[in-house]
Amino acid sequence: MILYHTGDREIRTPDIHYGRKNADFGWGFYLTPDREFTYRWATDSAVVNVYELDESGLDTYRFSRDVVWFQYIFNNRHTKDGLASDVVIGPIANDTIFDTLGIMSRGYLQPEDALQLLMIGPEYTQVAIKTEKAARQLRWVSSERIEGIKTALKAEQDAYQERFALELEKILEAAVSEEPMPEC
Repeated sequence: MILYHTGDREIRTPDIHYGRKNADFGWGFYLTPDREFTYRWATDSAVVNVYELDESGLDTYRFSRDVVWFQYIFNNRHTKDGLASDVVIGPIANDTIFDTLGIMSRGYLQPEDALQLLMIGPEYTQVAIKTEKAARQLRWVSSERIEGIKTALKAEQDAYQERFALELEKILEAAVSEEPMPEC
């Protein structure tokens, strides 16, 4: 499997313990098989590293954009990674997951409503290398310094934010209309 990682430098030997514990798939080294996605998210003077992962003998868990995926991300955002796999592959949660989970945890949204909001927007794949075993099977191939490509991404983000706001408004209106009226 060919994978890409964008960062500020060439990374020949990834550190699976560097980074946030509360990322989508917990602590690990994050990559994507989607070359276009990698380049679209690059900032000025970024470095795109290319790797090859030998999946043989690895315990790999694959998620779909569904309630199991949502619950796993929700748990990881609360630093409760309960999955013991070498590699985790699945959709990237949209950029508003913190807001979505915050709205839900404050009682404004039900889990099914939060999941509906997380389904908005394009679906990109991420791969998290979670164990030293998997890291040893990840071979650095090359790197390239690039300049950021933000024009297309900006339009995509604007369209996403607009659709998210409309969907959230519908959900909240439905919730308000279901509340019983107070008695006088």
